[in-house]
Amino acid sequence: MGVTINDVAKAAGVAPSTVSRVISDSSLISDRTKRKVKRIMEDLGYHPNINARNLANQTSQTLGIVMPSSASKSFQNPFFPEVIRGISSTAHMKDYSLLISTGETEEQILEAVEKMVMGKRVDGIILLYSRENDPIIQYLLKQEFPFVLVGKPYQHVERITYIDNDNYGAAREVTNTFIRKGHQKIAFVGGSRDFLVTQERLSGYCDAMKLSGLPLNEGYIFHDDFLLESGKASIDHLMRLEEPPTAIVAADDIIALGILSSLADLGKQVPEQVSVISFNNLVLAELATPRLSSVDVNIFQLGNEATKLVIDRIQSNDTHSKSVIVPYRIVERQSSLEEQAK
Repeated sequence: MGVTINDVAKAAGVAPSTVSRVISDSSLISDRTKRKVKRIMEDLGYHPNINARNLANQTSQTLGIVMPSSASKSFQNPFFPEVIRGISSTAHMKDYSLLISTGETEEQILEAVEKMVMGKRVDGIILLYSRENDPIIQYLLKQEFPFVLVGKPYQHVERITYIDNDNYGAAREVTNTFIRKGHQKIAFVGGSRDFLVTQERLSGYCDAMKLSGLPLNEGYIFHDDFLLESGKASIDHLMRLEEPPTAIVAADDIIALGILSSLADLGKQVPEQVSVISFNNLVLAELATPRLSSVDVNIFQLGNEATKLVIDRIQSNDTHSKSVIVPYRIVERQSSLEEQAK
């Protein structure tokens, strides 16, 4: 016969109910007792029946992850595997499993979320994006279902718990970095305009240009998806202008890699002829040729903190919204070190 909860309780000198509370990570039990009981569980080889526990508690012990588009497309950008790595790290420590949404269209993704919620497949949801008029957010608010947003909400800020960076401040700072180096023809290449991260970074770029007395050239602003091909398309547009930019603020490292690739194909020297700074500071930024300057937004921490927030909402039933701003830092490498000739 296998080890039972009563065996653990006897060995630990506590009641079986205390062992149950340790298994469910109850705040009523001290950390000292939790460590003691968990050590004895390990020594005895006791493994709790998670399914039975979840059935009794009417929980799934699972978190849902919602991508901005189909997983096959989203995973082309290493931002998402990295933020999921941060989510997974905390979820594992808290004994939560993960369920990633699937679907090729917004309608299919919404349908997948509805199945998660109505089928009680997950206890809470983490949205890895923020966009205008998102029907998924509207649905989750209507259902009063626990969720956390990675990114600044477009609306209902007072009702939504979210985690983000100061994207406006970061974009303004990197644009000013170029301006201090003597650049005046500075372009901005962003992702889709309906994403709040694009809007915030574009606003920071625009305000830096205006406050420095530099003209805003609409031809220098280019938007597409957060993909390699978007960076290549932006160069095809920007380098055809009568006065091409001498510096580019890219809203994402993958976009920037496309930019570097196309500039190399055209024989443009980086940073001597065109300087580039982007966002996310992926491992690929260090491996790029030349090495890519980038804003480190602490992607892993975004996922880690988002998971803590959603689990806190689940376990405390606290409906008050919270916001966490994760700090960023600019990592300058070869792609932006050159100063523009006056």
